[in-house]
Amino acid sequence: MAAATNNNCQILNILSDIFLRQTMTPKTYWTFVIILITTCRSFADDDNHEMEEFLKREHSLSKPYQGVGSSSSSHWELMGDAMVTTEQVRLTTDMQSKQGAVWSRIPCHLRDWELQVHFKIHGQGKKNLNGDGLAIWYTKERMQKGPVFGNQDLFTGLGVFVDTYPNEEKHLEAQKTRYTTRTQRIFPFVLAMVGNGSISYDHERDGRPTELGGCNAMVRNLNHDTFIFIRYVRRRLTIMIDIDGQHEWRDCLDIPGVRLPQGYYFGASAVTGDLSDNHDVVSLKLYQLTVLRSETEEKEEEDEITLPSVDNMDLLRMGENEEGWSSIAMFFTILFSMLGCFLLIVVGLIVYSHWNENRRKRFY
Repeated sequence: MAAATNNNCQILNILSDIFLRQTMTPKTYWTFVIILITTCRSFADDDNHEMEEFLKREHSLSKPYQGVGSSSSSHWELMGDAMVTTEQVRLTTDMQSKQGAVWSRIPCHLRDWELQVHFKIHGQGKKNLNGDGLAIWYTKERMQKGPVFGNQDLFTGLGVFVDTYPNEEKHLEAQKTRYTTRTQRIFPFVLAMVGNGSISYDHERDGRPTELGGCNAMVRNLNHDTFIFIRYVRRRLTIMIDIDGQHEWRDCLDIPGVRLPQGYYFGASAVTGDLSDNHDVVSLKLYQLTVLRSETEEKEEEDEITLPSVDNMDLLRMGENEEGWSSIAMFFTILFSMLGCFLLIVVGLIVYSHWNENRRKRFY
């Protein structure tokens, strides 16, 4: 099954390279290619790999939080306004200008891993009168205060953000301009970013210029549990959410070609400004994933990753610049492009046929 899937994908890639490159604009062509490759690889991954998971307690945070403290023997360390209660680690209280975090003391050297985050965001503020959100980190740096949800900017590693306040939308409203219906987002919004130590998070634009993707997530003031699932396997980043109280994961983001070094630290942080919320982490559970790999995959991944990066990031940003392209819009764009090209070919053949016939008549 896996071999057939791979062969089919190779055929599709060849056809797309021969036909689509000649019939589409460069941006549309490359966007289509990314979608095709991602879809094929996901089918191949599902067919070709099995995984086992093992809870890593030294990298996990859960009740009764005995491993949290300032002693050298503790596995987790608090920073800023964060505090431990019997029910959660509260990163910030529902008060203005608070900043808190909890960080693992032990670097993670796992090749493939899965992090399940049980969190809660709640407060007295009404919709869009609350802020600012929380972040889950896997970074080289730790225990550094800063403007990115309580952590430093120009970080090195992965940040997953639960952004609860639409900064860019409010800025546009102040200028008496609005998003189009295609580009407007519903907040809270979950997004991911990979930093290499030189990429800045754009707070005023809610991280849009550097995001890998994301999804809306109505997580405030819910009476049931809310979770984020972050999986990193075979250099593929997958994020899902469970926020409806149905114990079902919903897709949020799935990006291949994400390169994260080993030996970084897990953490969580939150910040409030003029607006506030309670930002709580109930648990962070890290699982080691044992993944079967082919010899080809082992050779492809044998090179050590020293700096975080994302393959085809320029193409992902190109898609971000063409904001609002839903999958349906993309489908019809490709369909009409192909139909248009087919029509041009037919017209060209008719014109050529008439021209050739007229040319022959000149010899009689």
